[in-house]
Amino acid sequence: MQLVRQKEDKTQHGHRYAAGPRGRFGVAVAALLVAALGTACGSGQSGAPDKAEKTKTAKGAEAGAAGALGAAEKAKAAQQARIAAAKKWGLAKTPLTAPPAPRTKPEITTRDGFEVEDQEEYPHVFTTVPTEDKVVFLTIDDGAEKDPEFLKMMQELKIPYTAFLSDYIVRDNYPYFKQMQAAGVTLNNHTLNHRYMPGLSYEKQREEICGQQDTIQKEFGKRPTLFRPPYGNYNQDTLRAAKSCGIKAVPLWNAEAFPNRMDYREWDRDLHPGDIILTHFRGKEDWKGTMPDMIRHVMKTVTAKGYAVARLEDYL
Repeated sequence: MQLVRQKEDKTQHGHRYAAGPRGRFGVAVAALLVAALGTACGSGQSGAPDKAEKTKTAKGAEAGAAGALGAAEKAKAAQQARIAAAKKWGLAKTPLTAPPAPRTKPEITTRDGFEVEDQEEYPHVFTTVPTEDKVVFLTIDDGAEKDPEFLKMMQELKIPYTAFLSDYIVRDNYPYFKQMQAAGVTLNNHTLNHRYMPGLSYEKQREEICGQQDTIQKEFGKRPTLFRPPYGNYNQDTLRAAKSCGIKAVPLWNAEAFPNRMDYREWDRDLHPGDIILTHFRGKEDWKGTMPDMIRHVMKTVTAKGYAVARLEDYL
């Protein structure tokens, strides 16, 4: 609007009128004509942008309101679906929703007492992610049990988790883990054969880690960046081999879940913000319960303590 008026002013001021033989009368008539023209220009040119701008603003406001309403409706529908899923799967309380992923990732360092010589040169080993968010992270190891009900349960409840796979017990059913991956689960490295790593030479450890990197990339299309050594045991050669295979971090755990209990690493036997929870792909042959039974117990504990389960990769 302002630019239009400035242009019009410059046009008017740019005309030069001489008195000539008509004298003041001619000047007056000319001035009136210019004024009339200026008025016509003003009403014809500036009015249209005003109306268009108001229409555009109104439409933008309507679109923004509709978008906000749509997002609110989607969030409400998602929560209602989660409530229904919690009832379906026998959870006493609906799992809490994790906050949005942090824009700035926490600085990960190796936990005190978990270092190896020259630790600064190798991937960090940690059991808890430094965060003030009241979240914990669920991680599941090896891949022995392939329960379809577990996949359905986790997808319907929208509970995120991270898998660490060993190929020797995964290879008989890659499609099961492809379903998991399609649902948004990251598949990470737990070695080819789940061997005790400190008992192996550097070369053998590298075969176990790099071999599983290659296998996961071949079967699932993405090379992992996270590695968990079997039993949580490692030495300097383990971390050196892991680094050479493209591993960026080594998450261990601060709590372990079973169908009927939780075990804790810390003296207070409790959960803390950012704790990593370990469990396994197991069934009734190994446990007094199924994988859905284990998830029910985990979520009962986590929710009762006011925690949400968040996606580990969002914080790394």
